[in-house]
Amino acid sequence: MPANKESNRDPGAALALLWGEGDSRPRRGPKPKFTPVQVARRGIEIADAEGLEALSMQRVAELLGLTTMALYRYVPGKPALVDLMVDTVLSDPPDLDRVPGNWRTRLEAWARACWDVYRAHPWILTATGLRRQAMGPHQVAWLDAALAALEPTGLTARRRHDAAILVMSLVRSLTQTALDSTEQGHEEWDRLTAHQLTTHADRFPALTRAATEGAFDTADEDPLTFGLTCVLDGIQRLVTLAAGAQGDGSR
Repeated sequence: MPANKESNRDPGAALALLWGEGDSRPRRGPKPKFTPVQVARRGIEIADAEGLEALSMQRVAELLGLTTMALYRYVPGKPALVDLMVDTVLSDPPDLDRVPGNWRTRLEAWARACWDVYRAHPWILTATGLRRQAMGPHQVAWLDAALAALEPTGLTARRRHDAAILVMSLVRSLTQTALDSTEQGHEEWDRLTAHQLTTHADRFPALTRAATEGAFDTADEDPLTFGLTCVLDGIQRLVTLAAGAQGDGSR
């Protein structure tokens, strides 16, 4: 097997795998023992426990009781496997039609559902952040749900898409922050920062005042609330401006 086989990427093969549109003609050899989703679930077990860097075709094959070469009968390579893992953990998006309220409450429910998935499977940050990966039906359905929630706003299609991506970016950023934060790390950072600010307070007066007033204290509130409120308030402002422009244009 070539050394770079796991890193080779065939977007067409990945999309066919994700959407179940592979070659349906009978193949020679024994009947497959597993579905692609079953293979993906073994990869998810590894990534959830040890991170995406621990994932390899060999590890997944061992969990399934297959040889590495035999695993390539199910998925064309590691990149396609990761794409399938992402789509599998996403599953179906929340049914926002059942969320009472307006576009704002529905988009917030969508964001919180994203937050739950990312916190449960943090390797998704790496899997979806370093490249434009193939999108499966579940991933597309999540984007579709966000756009549907924004349709009543009167925003243009471009702005609706931008708003959905902005909310997703907030969720991704806060997830990464939460992963990077530990109580021990906070204590060490506070100790070192306090020493530096005490030594150089005259150079950074605003930061020193903020630190003294508790800017870096651990917050008890839901980490998503503040950022989501700011983003949704901004979108609401655009919605209000769009409604005003439409009213002016109809006179």
